[in-house]
Amino acid sequence: MTAGGGNQLIAVHPDELKFIFELDKQSYCDLKVVNNTEHHVAFKVKTTSPKKYFVRPNTGVVQPWDSCVIRVTLQAQREYPTDMQCRDKFLLQSTTVPPHTDVDELPPDTFNKDSSGKTLEECKLRVLYVHPSAQGNSEEEASKLSSQSPDLNTELQSLKDERDAAVQQTSQLQKELDMMKRRGYRKSSPEFSLTFAFVVGLIGILIGFILKLTFSSPLPLPLPSPSPSTE
Repeated sequence: MTAGGGNQLIAVHPDELKFIFELDKQSYCDLKVVNNTEHHVAFKVKTTSPKKYFVRPNTGVVQPWDSCVIRVTLQAQREYPTDMQCRDKFLLQSTTVPPHTDVDELPPDTFNKDSSGKTLEECKLRVLYVHPSAQGNSEEEASKLSSQSPDLNTELQSLKDERDAAVQQTSQLQKELDMMKRRGYRKSSPEFSLTFAFVVGLIGILIGFILKLTFSSPLPLPLPSPSPSTE
């Protein structure tokens, strides 16, 4: 069962282990284990490559509605894996234990599967290696977009100010038109007809200008999504 896929006892975040891979350097990834129940839950971390990773704590007990952080350290490696792909896997097992159980008091068969009705959940986690240059490029692109955002915000604010001014002018013209009607101008009067046509035409132009500003306002550029990693 994968993390977040319906585990009843615990939730694990994130659902994969991602390491920045550099030769002769250690790298680490933190996992947060959250107890979703009113019971005490014991966990144990296993991996297919125990010599490559240092896990602390690899076994523990989480109190009801509490959480803990597991740090997984990738030991320094002397060569790059083929195509930067990693086939290592991690398995996090969890089961309920009696209240106030200490991790040193866990029976040896705590995480063994049996038919005694004991609930034993398993959460599989895959491992991803990230090249340092890919990580640096992502941060650089994010920094560039961040530096451009003030100019974009200024332009948007200017367009909003122009739109608001046009709205105010339209409202003022509408008030003047209503005032003219209240003063008793007759629709048959040539002066009223010309003035009315002029005011209506001007309102139409302003409304068109407002709509143009609204639909032509640039939207903030989305951050580029990271390239998908493959196993």
